[in-house]
Amino acid sequence: MFNWYKEGTPLERNTFWGCFAGWGLDALDVQMFTLAIPAIIAAYGIDHTQAGAISSVTLVSSALGGWLAGALSDKLGRVRTLQITILWFASFTFLCAFAQSFPQLLVLKALQGFGFGGEWAAGAVLMAETIRAEHRGKAMGAVQSAWATGWAGAVLLYAVAFSWLPSDTAWRVMFGVGLLPAGLVLFVRRNLKEPARMGPSSNEPTVSVWGQIAQVFQPRVLKTTLIGAILGTGAHGGYYAIMTWLPTFLSKERHLSVLNTGGYLAVVIAAFWCGCMASAYLLDRIGRRRNVALFAFCCIVTVLAYVMLPLSNTEMLILGFPLGFFAAGIPASLGALFNELYPADMRGTGVGFCYNFGRIASAGFPVLVGYMSHSMSLGAAIGIDAAIAYGLAMIAVLFLPETRGKRLRPSSVENNAQAIKDVELSLDRPRS
Repeated sequence: MFNWYKEGTPLERNTFWGCFAGWGLDALDVQMFTLAIPAIIAAYGIDHTQAGAISSVTLVSSALGGWLAGALSDKLGRVRTLQITILWFASFTFLCAFAQSFPQLLVLKALQGFGFGGEWAAGAVLMAETIRAEHRGKAMGAVQSAWATGWAGAVLLYAVAFSWLPSDTAWRVMFGVGLLPAGLVLFVRRNLKEPARMGPSSNEPTVSVWGQIAQVFQPRVLKTTLIGAILGTGAHGGYYAIMTWLPTFLSKERHLSVLNTGGYLAVVIAAFWCGCMASAYLLDRIGRRRNVALFAFCCIVTVLAYVMLPLSNTEMLILGFPLGFFAAGIPASLGALFNELYPADMRGTGVGFCYNFGRIASAGFPVLVGYMSHSMSLGAAIGIDAAIAYGLAMIAVLFLPETRGKRLRPSSVENNAQAIKDVELSLDRPRS
């Protein structure tokens, strides 16, 4: 399972850890909000629908940021774009700590989302183009497990802050810690290297950022773009329907204390990490399509059981493991799959568009869960919305080609071997 890391070059390892840290700190910043929802509702006197709107606005802005950063990574480079987006989302997460009203927090969370979405897009393409094809699935699935690490950090910070501080102060302290990712830029600048560019030659006319984004609608990739966007919608819709409201579901409907809620979430988070690692192994073992379909089906079964069956607290604790495990499998698959669907000249744009279109389209799911909870239990609303979203993902992936083992750019060894082969063929070819 970890042989790919042992066999990796120093550049491959540094790239892995740079992206791992970036995605982990992304998760820290994003999951802090889901944990702080009850305190924010109390601080501003808002309802569940308005709280869901903050999450949805953040998803929409992160999607736009992903589109923009994907296109910029094709123009400015992967590493440079990664640095910009890390600084952006860290700065606006920090500023959220000082929001004095609901509208202010809404605007700051929207601005935070631009950097959050962009960081994933730039990092995913950088990883895909740096790691060798035979290990790409394992490496990209493993780097997605950073989300569990950052999520765990957010839960720990939540438990400490809300146990020792008044709730209105605690959630602000949590956002203040969000400035930490800014220090990651120094590591990125010193240890990560820009992959060799394989895009258009310098003689071709310069394309604007919006023109770059429009390229994913060219006839040669239009089908891929449309199906990839649907897959992204299902994957994100299911995840955010569950994870945005899970802490509130545990505290309000299951009446668990701060520390007990943290304990239940710890099981889900540990399972999420295990699910990412299992998906990483299966991606290179059974292929991208089968892996996504398998995890999507299992997600539907487990989320419906978790929120709708009359379970005891102990049974919920046990079922929390498969809930987190299967929820991890699809996000851990998308980085490798989307990168392998697009040619080099529009790879960053294509990856950023498909993954982040899903964020825009799925932004309605947290709001819909909040709205539906007025006429039914919050658990039932979560289960229905998540099942619909994961069903969409399971169907969409069946219409995409299998891309396991696809080479995105030849290594220097392969280039040298091909050059020798070309010379040998030319010597063997009869002369006229």
